[in-house]
Amino acid sequence: MDNRSFSISGNIIDPVGEDIFPATVHVSRGTVDRIEREDDSEYETYLLPGFVDAHIHVESSMLTPSEFARAATRHGTVATVSDPHEIANVLGIEGVEYMLEDGNRVPFKFNFSAPSCVPATPFETSGAELDLEKVEKLLDKEGIRYLGEVMNYPDVIAREEQIMKKIEAARSRGKPCDGHAPGVRGDKIRAYAEAGISTDHESFQIEEAREKLEAGLKLIIREGSAARNFDELIPLLEEHYDSCMFCSDDLHPDALRERHINRLVKRALEQGYDLMKILKAACVNPVHHYDLEVGLLQEGDPADFIEIDRPEAEAFNVLATYVDGLKVAEEQETLIERVESKHPNQFNTGPKEADDFRVDYEGGRLRVIEAREGQLVTEELLYQPKTDNGYVVADTSRDILKLAVVNRYQDAEPSVAFIKNFGLKEGALASSVAHDSHNIVVVGTDDSSMARAANLVINKQGGICAVGDDEERLLPLPIAGMISDRPYDEVARSYEKIRSFAGKIGCDLRSPFITLSFMALLVIPKLKLSDRGLFNGDAFEFVSLFEDDMG
Repeated sequence: MDNRSFSISGNIIDPVGEDIFPATVHVSRGTVDRIEREDDSEYETYLLPGFVDAHIHVESSMLTPSEFARAATRHGTVATVSDPHEIANVLGIEGVEYMLEDGNRVPFKFNFSAPSCVPATPFETSGAELDLEKVEKLLDKEGIRYLGEVMNYPDVIAREEQIMKKIEAARSRGKPCDGHAPGVRGDKIRAYAEAGISTDHESFQIEEAREKLEAGLKLIIREGSAARNFDELIPLLEEHYDSCMFCSDDLHPDALRERHINRLVKRALEQGYDLMKILKAACVNPVHHYDLEVGLLQEGDPADFIEIDRPEAEAFNVLATYVDGLKVAEEQETLIERVESKHPNQFNTGPKEADDFRVDYEGGRLRVIEAREGQLVTEELLYQPKTDNGYVVADTSRDILKLAVVNRYQDAEPSVAFIKNFGLKEGALASSVAHDSHNIVVVGTDDSSMARAANLVINKQGGICAVGDDEERLLPLPIAGMISDRPYDEVARSYEKIRSFAGKIGCDLRSPFITLSFMALLVIPKLKLSDRGLFNGDAFEFVSLFEDDMG
């Protein structure tokens, strides 16, 4: 007998029809054949559509797509809307094809994009470039559902020819275009939406998000490992529930082991929001907006659904998850068999020395990046620097540390700046997960520690690490320098050990490595660092390290 043909009874939670009723669901060969309503029956458990993450970069979980599916289905997730621009920045089309191929090996519904901005800007070195021809080639591939987030919003607003052709290529194929417009408001956000952009997940203030909704954009409420905007934006669900979705954007392996979209559903319930409105955002709206082949527990739909105990904030425990009628998780345990993955990569730089991280003092005040807990945006601070023999050095007493970006695609001198709020008292942290070009980003208290950390990553051709005066920790990431080849629970445990060690040497950020990874993302204001220099994301131009230096 086909194990995707069965019947299951429970109380149906139907966010499409906005109703709850007892019924038996008859599944035939992975499709909901019939829902038999039983008004006189009483059941203890509830059946409802599975959750959809409306915007996520699977690579940021440090897991292969197949391993991501094993972790996410435990939380009731049946599908993702996934932009593979992280791996595309390293490997180009080959990277996107790797994600498609690996994701297709497991029962889970990945919906990948054609990345629109590879590289994200012309002000950094990446491993690949996706021009219009390559984007069109991807848009024609099976499994590519939309144009990935259009991050170069200044070019969209200015109607730059090449980016507009990419947007038109997607729209002419009936595929939506994802947005990325942090802090963009007023006439600019209206111009951005009118260009054909349909969503935004970068709002960090409620009035900003409200303006984007008024401009016609769908609001994707984000709660990831670093950017946490749920509490600020969730009040908009009350009035705009048909235009809201939930997403993670970037979720590290320790977080994914513990939670996914299910946690956002519970938090919304805790705050008193209506269950049906919540499920519109968590289940229904992504399916409709992206035209996904994901079931919503309607007759004729693919049998993608979950079973829970009770639809209450203090409960809402996922008991089982089904994808195309196949039970893929039960009682927080994955039923998806593990598969081995390929190891595509690109890593072409040699070891670094401490002297590579020296900074000559050129006079004037020092521009310092201010990192913020729970945010991807940064600020610019000005300080009189601490110097030693004519060199600017880290100043742990004021929590002003060195930040460097090392080109991983070719041998070149590191780009060095300074940053506040990482809190390290000794040693350094390094990562080859550094959005979006994924060069090596290092933060440290001294040049020798920074060289040690960078070289640990270089020697393994990718990874994250923490080094102290006498100890070091490393998680190798051999796939594209950003993905592990190990099981999700093992990766999560290794990541937790490194994060804990980072705390031991002084870093008190909740998610230090994901915060570090965004310090090289130039398209999010205000001050960031690429392998080519310090960059102001508001002015969209390089700036000098010293305020008085006009060079």
